[in-house]
Amino acid sequence: MKVVALFCCSLFIFQGCVSQSSARLIDSQMEVTTSETLKYHLYYPENYGVDPEAKYPLLLFLHGGGESGADLKAFKDNGLAKLMERGMKFPFLILAPQNPHPKMWWNTRAVNQLLDTITASNKVDKNRIYLTGLSRGGGAAWEMAVQYPDKFAALAVVCGMAPLPYASWINKNMPIRVYHGDQDKSIPITESITMVDKLKEMGYQVEFTVYKGAGHNVWDRTYENEELYQWFMEQQKITP
Repeated sequence: MKVVALFCCSLFIFQGCVSQSSARLIDSQMEVTTSETLKYHLYYPENYGVDPEAKYPLLLFLHGGGESGADLKAFKDNGLAKLMERGMKFPFLILAPQNPHPKMWWNTRAVNQLLDTITASNKVDKNRIYLTGLSRGGGAAWEMAVQYPDKFAALAVVCGMAPLPYASWINKNMPIRVYHGDQDKSIPITESITMVDKLKEMGYQVEFTVYKGAGHNVWDRTYENEELYQWFMEQQKITP
């Protein structure tokens, strides 16, 4: 799916071809269009659509840096994509987009637009949209929770970088789980520790799981634990 986002910005335009005796500052405006093509997996649970009136929860999963690129097959090596490929069953829809840029951050505006499109075209309960991500995708999950605080009913972040200065922007009524290995050399556990401490200080509902002696790859044991999905299913969005 190609996602197009429009951005407006103010530009300072320097007209080098015009002679002038002193410096000038010109205020202007330009509409900038960016286009992002996002490949994705979309998982449907058993009995989806049997009841035409039923609506279903949806989990948005954001992968790590190693699965970025143009090969959707390689995307199935880790996290929820790997479990879906193995045939593990889930009680909700799962939207798993692929970041097309191996050495760039997630374009979370594009992901949000994709999520809105999938939500609108499927039988999705908008009060039960969940969010999770690992590593680079964990950082993107934090970012989406900050930028779209009224969208998600619950958040689970696995070994992700945290936007500490903007912690207060997250919906205070949204339950959060954080997972990290204490020997992580790629993204230090201090990223999660400082974020969790800050959120708890402000009264947020946060559960923090530290894997003793574990490095960066703690997503296998996190996502293979079906208790996580039971927890998600218990959550429903409460708006401030």
